[in-house]
Amino acid sequence: MKKIIVFGASGHAKVVIDIIEKQNEYTIFGLIDSFKSKNSQLYDYKVLGDENHLPKLVQENDIYGIIVAIGDNYTRRIIVNKVLELCPNLKFINAIHPNTYIGKNVLLGSGNVFMPGVIINSNSCINNFCIVNTNASVGHDSVLNDFSSISPGVKIGGNFNLGFGSGISIGTTIIENITIGENTIVGAGAVVTRNIPDLVVAYGNPARIIRTRSENEKYLFSSLERNSNREALKNNNI
Repeated sequence: MKKIIVFGASGHAKVVIDIIEKQNEYTIFGLIDSFKSKNSQLYDYKVLGDENHLPKLVQENDIYGIIVAIGDNYTRRIIVNKVLELCPNLKFINAIHPNTYIGKNVLLGSGNVFMPGVIINSNSCINNFCIVNTNASVGHDSVLNDFSSISPGVKIGGNFNLGFGSGISIGTTIIENITIGENTIVGAGAVVTRNIPDLVVAYGNPARIIRTRSENEKYLFSSLERNSNREALKNNNI
């Protein structure tokens, strides 16, 4: 099997590793991480260094491809661009769990992650570096643009368009014929019945715009980050 590297060694990477092992198309050569120490381990795989080690690793070990296992959309984009700069010929693979259902005439880009129980219905287009999380479903004739993500349990009607870099949080329901703009976040449990513009945070039932946001604003937090910044998060309506 072709050898690949997983970029990332945290919680999201655990799921991606499990998917790749079950996918049975690639062998994981090792991990790259910007913060974890070299030779630390996740499951059976060692951290081989940070991104600066990547060109030498690829050249010396006949590495076929890479998957960027980073959950935050903006951070994933930064890492992908860095990998492209360092190793322009390295292929970005798709990590697709065997229990994913992909319908007729679905178009897939590269660097995507599809988790267990995902449904992508007919005539949809999933572009590049997207995440569709556990038990999420995407209706027919829908488009997910680059670096967008859908969290667990999200249900989306047909003719949906999710903008570049946008994220739909856990348990959201979106009716048919909805467009969500670029770099927008829809909060957990929302019911979306109207289009939502670029660069906002929206949530509620029905979903409404709560505030604007910046393109590089973090929206996924570790438990440590969330506990230490709880008051700040509260003040910012996150």
